[in-house]
Amino acid sequence: MNSNRAVRQPGLDELRLLAKVARMYHEKGIRQPQIAAELNLSQARVSRMLKQAVEVGIVHTVVTMPSGVHSDLEDELQGRYGLRDAVVVDTIGAGDEVLPALGSGAAAYLDMTLTGGHVVGISSWSETLISAVDRMPRKSVPVVDKVVQIVGGLGDAAVQMQATRLTARFAELTGGMPVYLPAPGLVGTPAVRRAMMNDVSVRDVLGTWGQLTDALVGIGSLEPSPLLQRSGNAVAEADQDELRRLGAVGDVCFRFFDEEGKLVRSTFDQRVIGVTAKELLAVPRRIGVAGGERKYSAIRAALLGGWVNILITDLAMAHRLIDGA
Repeated sequence: MNSNRAVRQPGLDELRLLAKVARMYHEKGIRQPQIAAELNLSQARVSRMLKQAVEVGIVHTVVTMPSGVHSDLEDELQGRYGLRDAVVVDTIGAGDEVLPALGSGAAAYLDMTLTGGHVVGISSWSETLISAVDRMPRKSVPVVDKVVQIVGGLGDAAVQMQATRLTARFAELTGGMPVYLPAPGLVGTPAVRRAMMNDVSVRDVLGTWGQLTDALVGIGSLEPSPLLQRSGNAVAEADQDELRRLGAVGDVCFRFFDEEGKLVRSTFDQRVIGVTAKELLAVPRRIGVAGGERKYSAIRAALLGGWVNILITDLAMAHRLIDGA
């Protein structure tokens, strides 16, 4: 059928009947079967007339956004960056102030969109992800098959335990089986990384990364987050200097990229034990949760490079990403 065909303009008598049907349905709340009975019309004709009333301009549909809902901005973000989805949380702030609201927004989004059969990869060390998982309701039936750790725990044993707890808690809430990565996130040399990646227990986890349907990640800036600084597991100064010289502005799963979102190839990258850029970009739903003004360059680059295709962010960041400031 040609959807561009001209709409036939009815005569005045037909317009009166269309208007009567439209008012009965939209203004008086009378159901279609009752309208058909009262006007001695078939129910099928009433349905066609309601559609025709929209086509000829008798009925105009207006969607009014509730306070705190920013669907227009979400649509703009999707169009501008080619995203599958965007969630703009009604909060603003420079840094840590946005974390609780972002966590709540991410928890609600996951609660609605995890519907069954998912294999979810989760980044091990992100303040926003910790905030989201802390606020997630427990599902009454399993909606996830596996929850897979996709980056090793960074640094000392206490931090690696935090990574394990995050994976375990998310699995507990969604009914999935947790799959842990028994390795640090960063090692001293590429040779050590290669040796650890060949370990049978690590290889078993690597085999699940190709099954991922979703990846839940934070977006980091080159400057370490306050959480990483407090933990003593921030990227070392020498590594930061190298990454900065190579043009890095941010990371997802400790894979650093430049302002255009292109992977920065560095000696640091060769020492990370975690999902590779190629493996991550193959995941159908890559959900990034990030906000706060210091992360603008990192978030914009992550979108340009396709590192995430679903973004959950704050109101000020959404405006800035659209305006390009």
